[in-house]
Amino acid sequence: MSTANEASSGPSAGPSAQPAPTGPAGGYRSVLRVREFRPVFAGHLMSVLGIVVAEIALTVLVFRTTGSPLMSALTFALGFLPYALGGTLLAGIADRRPARRVLVGCDLVCAACAAAMILPGTPVAGLLVLRCAMAFVAPLFQGARGASLADILGPGDAFVLGRSLMRMVAQSAQLIGFGLGGLLLTILAPRAAIALTAAGFLCSALLLRFGTRARPARAGAGRTSPLAGLRAVLGERRLRALTLLFWLPPVFVIAPEALLVPYADGIGAGTAALGVMMCALPVGTIAGELWAGSALGPRARSRLVAPLAAAGLLPLLVYAVRPGVVTVLAALLLAGLAHAYTLGLDQWYVDAVPDELRGRAMTLLSTGLMTLQGVGMALAGLAAEFLPVHVVVTGAAVLGTAVVLLLLAELRSANRREGGPKNETGPTAK
Repeated sequence: MSTANEASSGPSAGPSAQPAPTGPAGGYRSVLRVREFRPVFAGHLMSVLGIVVAEIALTVLVFRTTGSPLMSALTFALGFLPYALGGTLLAGIADRRPARRVLVGCDLVCAACAAAMILPGTPVAGLLVLRCAMAFVAPLFQGARGASLADILGPGDAFVLGRSLMRMVAQSAQLIGFGLGGLLLTILAPRAAIALTAAGFLCSALLLRFGTRARPARAGAGRTSPLAGLRAVLGERRLRALTLLFWLPPVFVIAPEALLVPYADGIGAGTAALGVMMCALPVGTIAGELWAGSALGPRARSRLVAPLAAAGLLPLLVYAVRPGVVTVLAALLLAGLAHAYTLGLDQWYVDAVPDELRGRAMTLLSTGLMTLQGVGMALAGLAAEFLPVHVVVTGAAVLGTAVVLLLLAELRSANRREGGPKNETGPTAK
């Protein structure tokens, strides 16, 4: 699967993690030297590439079968609803079951779904159901993996850099995967390309099964209702503010990406310029994470959370003057660079989440992020039906900045009220 880690009962249960020395002196290389992290990282890379290729191949397969642009678009966008349902209904499993078992099981489910897609005669309805099944288990996989990174690397700076590596792989794989998928489909039939996805999931399952240690389920993670985890995460004031700082900024920053095609058409940019502009935000995001993880230590990253989060949408204000390609590229790159605030926020989040809730919290975090990005894209498109694109993006920048400032103020207030620290290190654990 595209994301997964092992859950355990926390560093105190079972073998303890052996975090690598990190910060500017250790950096990403020290994280990659952790033996148990490498198979998780390799499995993540293979499954992300596989998912991207499968999405393209399945969309092409459905279009060739039905001849319907609507059905092909539905296939590409179909993952949002089952992803949201899966993240809400399955989140508790990430804590109640041993993480390695959860991760391997999710990979095998996705491998089986991909294998079923390539069977001759599978109807379009069956293909869509299989696509939904893969999306349904994806957030559980991501949450269990995110929680177990803290067990493998320790809940300190190595965890932050490990999460950063996973995000950079996902961004890079999307950039490379769409090109690779298009290239593969010039030499392979769509079903053959999907077969590679099934193989990728199987390889990921093998890497996780034999490359990571078995850890018990988390202590204190009893059986609860599906919504109990959501109440636990959003019911605590500080944790709610941290969660919303992950969820809400992407709702607004996705607006220029969602509207790039009509904007490029409106300013007379060609397809080549459009392609470059579509790469600008993810390239900026990767560069920002790489800089923050390589050049800054934990304290510096923590101090930058508030200013980078607050300033992240400001470059998009240039849309107010309906800029050309070069200015849009610069604005999107700067907005992506500001995403480096998530490294410090990751540390605050893992410190604030109780060990017994970590799997559910990570599952819900990824679920909300994916779901709200889809909502942001839809809202941007809806607004652009009534307003010029440059006005929509400018409005998103203004509104998003106001929302971030309110969340930062709420976080400071929660820290004071709940006895949290008031210095640059952010919220402390439990």
